[in-house]
Amino acid sequence: MKSEQFELHAEIEERHWWFVARRRILQSVINAVLPPSHATTIVDVGCGTGANLAMLADQYDCVGIDTSSEAVRLAAGRFPQARFVCGAAYEMPSLLEAAQLIMLNDVLEHVADDFRMLSELLSRATPGAHFLLTVPADMALWSQHDQSFGHYRRYSQARLEQVWQGLPVSTVFVSHYNARLYPVIRAVRRISQWRGKPAGRAGTDFALPSPLTNELLTRVFAGEQRKLAALAHGRTQVPYRFGVSLMALLRRETGKVQPRRRPRYVASDVFDPLAQHVAAAT
Repeated sequence: MKSEQFELHAEIEERHWWFVARRRILQSVINAVLPPSHATTIVDVGCGTGANLAMLADQYDCVGIDTSSEAVRLAAGRFPQARFVCGAAYEMPSLLEAAQLIMLNDVLEHVADDFRMLSELLSRATPGAHFLLTVPADMALWSQHDQSFGHYRRYSQARLEQVWQGLPVSTVFVSHYNARLYPVIRAVRRISQWRGKPAGRAGTDFALPSPLTNELLTRVFAGEQRKLAALAHGRTQVPYRFGVSLMALLRRETGKVQPRRRPRYVASDVFDPLAQHVAAAT
Protein backbone atom coordinates (compact mmCIF):
# COMPACT_ATOMS: atom_id res chain seq x y z
CA MET A 1 0.00 0.00 0.00
CA LYS A 2 1.07 3.55 -0.66
CA SER A 3 1.01 6.55 1.65
CA GLU A 4 -2.25 7.86 0.20
CA GLN A 5 -4.05 4.57 0.96
CA PHE A 6 -2.75 4.49 4.54
CA GLU A 7 -3.92 8.07 5.03
CA LEU A 8 -7.33 7.20 3.60
CA HIS A 9 -7.67 4.20 5.91
CA ALA A 10 -6.74 6.27 8.94
CA GLU A 11 -9.33 8.87 7.95
CA ILE A 12 -12.33 6.63 7.26
CA GLU A 13 -11.84 3.18 8.84
CA GLU A 14 -13.58 4.09 12.08
CA ARG A 15 -16.72 5.15 10.17
CA HIS A 16 -16.89 3.48 6.74
CA TRP A 17 -19.39 0.60 6.56
CA TRP A 18 -16.92 -1.95 5.16
CA PHE A 19 -14.35 -1.44 7.91
CA VAL A 20 -16.92 -1.18 10.71
CA ALA A 21 -18.83 -4.30 9.67
CA ARG A 22 -15.68 -6.32 9.08
CA ARG A 23 -14.46 -5.49 12.59
CA ARG A 24 -17.74 -6.69 14.09
CA ILE A 25 -17.45 -9.95 12.16
CA LEU A 26 -13.82 -10.48 13.18
CA GLN A 27 -14.63 -9.82 16.81
CA SER A 28 -17.54 -12.29 16.78
CA VAL A 29 -15.39 -15.02 15.23
CA ILE A 30 -12.51 -14.42 17.66
CA ASN A 31 -14.82 -14.36 20.69
CA ALA A 32 -16.27 -17.69 19.53
CA VAL A 33 -12.81 -19.30 19.64
CA LEU A 34 -11.10 -17.42 22.49
CA PRO A 35 -13.09 -16.15 25.48
CA PRO A 36 -11.99 -12.57 26.23
CA SER A 37 -9.02 -12.47 28.60
CA HIS A 38 -6.05 -10.15 28.94
CA ALA A 39 -3.96 -13.28 29.46
CA THR A 40 -4.67 -14.15 25.80
CA THR A 41 -2.33 -12.61 23.23
CA ILE A 42 -3.48 -11.72 19.74
CA VAL A 43 -0.91 -10.69 17.13
CA ASP A 44 -2.13 -8.83 14.04
CA VAL A 45 0.39 -9.32 11.22
CA GLY A 46 0.08 -6.55 8.64
CA CYS A 47 -1.96 -4.50 11.09
CA GLY A 48 -2.04 -1.41 8.86
CA THR A 49 -3.43 1.65 10.60
CA GLY A 50 -4.60 -0.35 13.58
CA ALA A 51 -8.39 -0.21 13.92
CA ASN A 52 -8.93 -3.99 13.79
CA LEU A 53 -6.55 -4.54 16.68
CA ALA A 54 -7.82 -1.56 18.68
CA MET A 55 -11.30 -3.09 18.62
CA LEU A 56 -9.95 -6.09 20.55
CA ALA A 57 -7.65 -4.28 22.97
CA ASP A 58 -10.21 -4.04 25.79
CA GLN A 59 -10.63 -7.84 25.70
CA TYR A 60 -7.18 -9.24 24.92
CA ASP A 61 -3.45 -8.48 25.03
CA CYS A 62 -2.96 -7.08 21.52
CA VAL A 63 0.17 -6.55 19.42
CA GLY A 64 0.20 -5.20 15.86
CA ILE A 65 3.09 -5.72 13.44
CA ASP A 66 3.56 -3.99 10.11
CA THR A 67 6.52 -3.45 7.79
CA SER A 68 5.34 0.11 7.07
CA SER A 69 6.67 2.67 9.54
CA GLU A 70 3.96 5.07 8.36
CA ALA A 71 1.19 2.58 9.17
CA VAL A 72 2.68 1.90 12.61
CA ARG A 73 3.01 5.62 13.29
CA LEU A 74 -0.63 6.23 12.39
CA ALA A 75 -1.81 3.22 14.42
CA ALA A 76 0.20 4.01 17.54
CA GLY A 77 -0.87 7.64 17.51
CA ARG A 78 -4.55 6.79 17.29
CA PHE A 79 -4.78 3.65 19.44
CA PRO A 80 -2.48 3.79 22.49
CA GLN A 81 -4.41 0.92 24.11
CA ALA A 82 -2.60 -1.57 21.82
CA ARG A 83 1.08 -2.16 21.07
CA PHE A 84 2.41 -1.63 17.56
CA VAL A 85 5.78 -2.74 16.23
CA CYS A 86 7.44 -1.99 12.89
CA GLY A 87 9.18 -4.88 11.17
CA ALA A 88 8.77 -8.32 9.62
CA ALA A 89 6.73 -10.68 11.81
CA TYR A 90 8.87 -13.75 11.11
CA GLU A 91 11.81 -11.87 12.66
CA MET A 92 9.87 -11.62 15.96
CA PRO A 93 9.60 -15.28 17.05
CA SER A 94 8.95 -14.49 20.71
CA LEU A 95 5.79 -12.54 19.83
CA LEU A 96 4.53 -15.27 17.51
CA GLU A 97 5.27 -18.04 20.03
CA ALA A 98 3.29 -16.17 22.71
CA ALA A 99 0.20 -15.66 20.52
CA GLN A 100 -2.96 -17.71 20.93
CA LEU A 101 -4.29 -16.17 17.73
CA ILE A 102 -2.48 -14.62 14.76
CA MET A 103 -4.47 -12.49 12.32
CA LEU A 104 -3.62 -11.77 8.70
CA ASN A 105 -6.48 -9.56 7.54
CA ASP A 106 -6.21 -8.80 3.83
CA VAL A 107 -2.46 -9.35 3.91
CA LEU A 108 -1.63 -12.42 1.80
CA GLU A 109 -2.77 -10.79 -1.45
CA HIS A 110 -0.07 -8.14 -0.94
CA VAL A 111 2.72 -10.74 -0.83
CA ALA A 112 4.43 -12.18 -3.90
CA ASP A 113 4.99 -15.56 -2.19
CA ASP A 114 2.04 -16.18 0.12
CA PHE A 115 3.14 -19.79 0.65
CA ARG A 116 6.43 -18.58 2.07
CA MET A 117 4.81 -16.01 4.33
CA LEU A 118 2.24 -18.29 5.92
CA SER A 119 4.67 -21.20 6.36
CA GLU A 120 7.21 -18.86 8.00
CA LEU A 121 4.58 -17.72 10.50
CA LEU A 122 3.32 -21.24 11.14
CA SER A 123 6.87 -22.43 11.78
CA ARG A 124 7.14 -19.95 14.66
CA ALA A 125 3.65 -20.41 16.11
CA THR A 126 2.90 -22.65 19.09
CA PRO A 127 0.76 -25.77 18.49
CA GLY A 128 -2.82 -24.93 19.43
CA ALA A 129 -2.59 -21.35 18.20
CA HIS A 130 -5.25 -20.17 15.75
CA PHE A 131 -4.74 -18.26 12.53
CA LEU A 132 -7.51 -16.01 11.21
CA LEU A 133 -7.03 -15.14 7.53
CA THR A 134 -9.06 -12.89 5.26
CA VAL A 135 -8.38 -12.23 1.57
CA PRO A 136 -10.25 -10.67 -1.36
CA ALA A 137 -12.13 -13.23 -3.46
CA ASP A 138 -13.26 -13.73 -7.07
CA MET A 139 -11.12 -12.54 -9.97
CA ALA A 140 -14.31 -11.31 -11.67
CA LEU A 141 -14.11 -8.40 -9.19
CA TRP A 142 -10.57 -7.42 -10.19
CA SER A 143 -10.31 -3.69 -10.89
CA GLN A 144 -8.14 -0.63 -10.43
CA HIS A 145 -9.04 -0.82 -6.73
CA ASP A 146 -6.91 -3.98 -6.46
CA GLN A 147 -4.03 -2.50 -8.41
CA SER A 148 -4.01 0.66 -6.31
CA PHE A 149 -3.73 -1.46 -3.16
CA GLY A 150 -0.89 -3.51 -4.61
CA HIS A 151 -2.74 -6.81 -4.81
CA TYR A 152 -1.04 -9.65 -6.63
CA ARG A 153 -4.27 -11.63 -6.84
CA ARG A 154 -7.82 -12.24 -5.68
CA TYR A 155 -8.47 -15.75 -4.37
CA SER A 156 -10.72 -18.67 -5.11
CA GLN A 157 -11.33 -20.96 -2.15
CA ALA A 158 -9.21 -23.67 -3.77
CA ARG A 159 -6.28 -21.28 -4.30
CA LEU A 160 -6.45 -20.10 -0.69
CA GLU A 161 -6.53 -23.63 0.70
CA GLN A 162 -3.42 -24.53 -1.30
CA VAL A 163 -1.39 -22.15 0.86
CA TRP A 164 -1.58 -24.41 3.93
CA GLN A 165 -2.20 -27.74 2.20
CA GLY A 166 0.12 -30.46 3.54
CA LEU A 167 1.16 -28.49 6.64
CA PRO A 168 0.31 -29.48 10.25
CA VAL A 169 -2.81 -27.34 10.25
CA SER A 170 -6.46 -28.20 10.84
CA THR A 171 -9.13 -26.13 9.14
CA VAL A 172 -11.84 -24.95 11.53
CA PHE A 173 -13.71 -23.38 8.63
CA VAL A 174 -13.33 -21.64 5.30
CA SER A 175 -16.12 -19.41 4.05
CA HIS A 176 -16.77 -16.57 1.70
CA TYR A 177 -18.15 -13.48 3.38
CA ASN A 178 -19.50 -10.08 2.37
CA ALA A 179 -21.96 -12.28 0.50
CA ARG A 180 -25.13 -10.25 0.99
CA LEU A 181 -23.70 -7.22 -0.80
CA TYR A 182 -21.91 -9.20 -3.49
CA PRO A 183 -24.33 -8.24 -6.33
CA VAL A 184 -24.02 -4.54 -5.48
CA ILE A 185 -20.24 -4.61 -5.25
CA ARG A 186 -19.91 -6.62 -8.45
CA ALA A 187 -22.03 -4.00 -10.25
CA VAL A 188 -19.83 -1.19 -8.89
CA ARG A 189 -16.69 -3.04 -9.98
CA ARG A 190 -18.09 -3.61 -13.47
CA ILE A 191 -18.82 0.09 -13.79
CA SER A 192 -15.28 0.85 -12.59
CA GLN A 193 -13.87 -1.59 -15.13
CA TRP A 194 -15.91 0.01 -17.90
CA ARG A 195 -14.95 3.57 -16.87
CA GLY A 196 -11.32 2.63 -16.37
CA LYS A 197 -11.20 4.30 -12.97
CA PRO A 198 -12.33 3.46 -9.44
CA ALA A 199 -15.44 4.77 -7.72
CA GLY A 200 -13.74 6.27 -4.68
CA ARG A 201 -10.66 8.11 -3.48
CA ALA A 202 -6.91 7.49 -3.70
CA GLY A 203 -7.33 5.08 -6.61
CA THR A 204 -9.75 2.87 -4.63
CA ASP A 205 -13.48 2.24 -4.36
CA PHE A 206 -13.54 3.62 -0.80
CA ALA A 207 -15.58 6.76 -0.19
CA LEU A 208 -17.97 7.54 2.64
CA PRO A 209 -21.61 7.39 1.50
CA SER A 210 -24.37 9.37 3.18
CA PRO A 211 -24.89 8.54 6.88
CA LEU A 212 -28.15 6.71 6.19
CA THR A 213 -26.65 4.60 3.40
CA ASN A 214 -23.53 3.96 5.46
CA GLU A 215 -25.60 2.67 8.38
CA LEU A 216 -27.72 0.45 6.13
CA LEU A 217 -24.68 -1.11 4.45
CA THR A 218 -23.03 -1.64 7.83
CA ARG A 219 -26.06 -3.53 9.15
CA VAL A 220 -26.42 -5.68 6.05
CA PHE A 221 -22.75 -6.69 5.97
CA ALA A 222 -22.34 -7.08 9.75
CA GLY A 223 -25.42 -9.30 9.79
CA GLU A 224 -23.19 -12.11 8.49
CA GLN A 225 -21.38 -12.28 11.85
CA ARG A 226 -23.89 -14.75 13.33
CA LYS A 227 -23.26 -17.43 10.70
CA LEU A 228 -19.48 -16.94 10.70
CA ALA A 229 -19.33 -17.13 14.50
CA ALA A 230 -21.45 -20.29 14.36
CA LEU A 231 -18.92 -21.78 11.93
CA ALA A 232 -16.14 -20.97 14.41
CA HIS A 233 -18.17 -22.56 17.22
CA GLY A 234 -18.80 -25.64 15.09
CA ARG A 235 -22.57 -25.15 15.34
CA THR A 236 -22.99 -25.13 11.55
CA GLN A 237 -21.06 -26.56 8.64
CA VAL A 238 -22.75 -24.45 5.96
CA PRO A 239 -20.48 -21.61 4.80
CA TYR A 240 -21.26 -18.79 2.40
CA ARG A 241 -20.62 -20.17 -1.09
CA PHE A 242 -19.79 -16.85 -2.72
CA GLY A 243 -18.80 -13.38 -1.60
CA VAL A 244 -16.48 -10.45 -2.06
CA SER A 245 -13.95 -11.92 0.39
CA LEU A 246 -12.86 -15.20 1.95
CA MET A 247 -12.21 -16.01 5.60
CA ALA A 248 -10.34 -19.00 7.00
CA LEU A 249 -9.87 -20.03 10.62
CA LEU A 250 -7.00 -22.50 11.11
CA ARG A 251 -5.44 -24.23 14.09
CA ARG A 252 -1.73 -24.97 14.26
CA GLU A 253 -1.20 -28.62 15.11
CA THR A 254 1.86 -30.43 16.43
CA GLY A 255 4.57 -31.02 13.85
CA LYS A 256 7.53 -29.29 12.28
CA VAL A 257 6.85 -26.68 9.61
CA GLN A 258 9.60 -26.11 7.07
CA PRO A 259 9.17 -22.72 5.36
CA ARG A 260 8.46 -23.33 1.69
CA ARG A 261 8.17 -21.40 -1.53
CA ARG A 262 5.17 -21.27 -3.83
CA PRO A 263 5.07 -24.41 -5.97
CA ARG A 264 5.63 -24.05 -9.70
CA TYR A 265 2.29 -25.67 -10.49
CA VAL A 266 0.41 -22.75 -8.89
CA ALA A 267 -0.83 -20.32 -11.53
CA SER A 268 1.02 -17.03 -11.98
CA ASP A 269 -0.40 -13.93 -10.35
CA VAL A 270 -2.58 -11.55 -12.32
CA PHE A 271 -0.63 -8.43 -11.33
CA ASP A 272 2.90 -7.45 -10.34
CA PRO A 273 2.65 -4.32 -8.15
CA LEU A 274 6.40 -3.67 -8.35
CA ALA A 275 6.45 -3.66 -12.16
CA GLN A 276 2.88 -2.31 -12.41
CA HIS A 277 2.23 -5.00 -15.00
CA VAL A 278 -1.10 -6.76 -15.59
CA ALA A 279 -0.90 -10.30 -16.98
CA ALA A 280 -2.36 -10.77 -20.44
CA ALA A 281 -4.78 -13.47 -19.29
CA THR A 282 -6.97 -12.30 -16.40
